[in-house]
Amino acid sequence: MKKDDQMVQADLKGLDILQSIVDGKTPMPPMAQTIPMSIISVAPGSVFFTAIAGKQHLNPMGGVHGGFAATVLDSVTGCAVHSLLESGIGYATVDLNVKMVRPVPRDREVTAIGKVIHISGRLAVSEGRLQDGDGKILAHATATCMILRG
Repeated sequence: MKKDDQMVQADLKGLDILQSIVDGKTPMPPMAQTIPMSIISVAPGSVFFTAIAGKQHLNPMGGVHGGFAATVLDSVTGCAVHSLLESGIGYATVDLNVKMVRPVPRDREVTAIGKVIHISGRLAVSEGRLQDGDGKILAHATATCMILRG
């Protein structure tokens, strides 16, 4: 993102920034190239992503590295929080608790859902689920985010 884009983004509410990505007017952040993921929909306090693990995400045993699930879950839990923030307000993940339940499949689309479960002036808590195409939970997480005000 160029400096000019960052300046324009600072004038937008979090929900508007995320909706701009959904609408294709703003590109996904560069992390979406490392972990191929897309925001499919956003509403106040919730987001829906898709992601696909490839051969570049494999661990030495040939399975998808746990960092793939953790990164996608960090993204959906953080974006759910971002969707509730006013312009000029940011956030930072201070705690991410991830539980791996099933192996993440390679070369198959998975979905991730993030929802805010509490927000105050300084902290937000959100939860996320990573699911396969049949809706089976692959991993789930809770995140605590610090609200960053000017």
